[in-house]
Amino acid sequence: MRKTLLVAALFAFAGSAFAAPVTYKIDPSHTNVLASWNHFGFSNPSANFGQADGTLVYDAADVSKSSVQVTLPLTGLSALADQFYDHLTSDKWFDAAKYPSATFKSTKVEAAGEGKLKVTGDLTIKGITKPVVLDVTLNKAGEHPMKKVPAIGFDATATVKRSDFDVGAYAPMVSDEVALKITTEATADAKK
Repeated sequence: MRKTLLVAALFAFAGSAFAAPVTYKIDPSHTNVLASWNHFGFSNPSANFGQADGTLVYDAADVSKSSVQVTLPLTGLSALADQFYDHLTSDKWFDAAKYPSATFKSTKVEAAGEGKLKVTGDLTIKGITKPVVLDVTLNKAGEHPMKKVPAIGFDATATVKRSDFDVGAYAPMVSDEVALKITTEATADAKK
C-alpha cells in the first residue's frame, strides 16, 4: 500500500512539473515578423522585422499564465532594397536614429480553441504605445530534435494602423492598415 501511494505521489508531482510554465528564448534565425500593405493599389510590398529578441512563457495547463515580450531592433529591418531600408528608417517614417526598436509586451493571453490563442498586448513604435491583439496558432511544442531542449513554435497574425504610430504618410492611398504575419520558434535554456 505504501509503495502504491509513493508511486501515485511521484506521478502527481511529475504531472504538475510538466504542467508548469516554461520560459523560452526566441530564436531570431527562425522568427519573422512580416508587415505588408497596399501601395497605391499597384502592389502589396512587405518588410521583415528580423533579429527579434525576447522571451515566451507558455503554460499549457493555464494559458492565462503565459506571456510574451519581444524587441524588434530596426537595424534588423529588411526591406529588400537599400534605398527602401533608408527610406523606412529615416525620420519621415520609423526614425530609427531616435527610436531604434519596436517592442511588444503581452498583457493578457486567452485560449481561443484547440491550439489557438488570443494574445493582447502593448505594441510600442516611435515611443507610442497602442493595444494590439494577436491571433495565435500553436504549431508545435516538444523536444527540439537537434538541441535536445524543450522547444515551441507559433504563428500569429494581426492588423495595425500605421497612423496610430505616427508612420501614416500617404494614407489612405498607401493603406493605413498593415497586416502582420509572424512566425517564431523558441527554445528553453538547456541548463534549467
